[in-house]
Amino acid sequence: QAQLVESGGGLVQAGGSLRLSCAASGRSFRNSAMGWFRQAPGKDRNFVATINWSGDSTKYADSVSGRFTISRDNTKNMVFLQMNSLRPEDTAVYYCAARRAGYGSGSSMVSDYGVWGQGTQVTVSS
Repeated sequence: QAQLVESGGGLVQAGGSLRLSCAASGRSFRNSAMGWFRQAPGKDRNFVATINWSGDSTKYADSVSGRFTISRDNTKNMVFLQMNSLRPEDTAVYYCAARRAGYGSGSSMVSDYGVWGQGTQVTVSS
């Protein structure tokens, strides 16, 4: 069964950095675009970043562009989100997601992703 497991979340001061990791298992995700989303308490799940199957095309939400970087290592079935210059408004549960096999183009739509991790909490203090 396809599974995604996030790690790397935690508590950090404003201006600090964190690197989230997403380990995929159960099937190969090499042909799938991957994405990161986040959800703050009482709010909808929102797009953060996406990367295509080969890793040479990325897209970011305006709110994180220039601060966050998504990357992937297909040899290890891993996806990463490097987060720099963190702000209190970045506080949320961060989710890794995978599109279905064969859907290699990145997407900002929650509905385009078929596999989700359990999430990892990121808290940024002011």
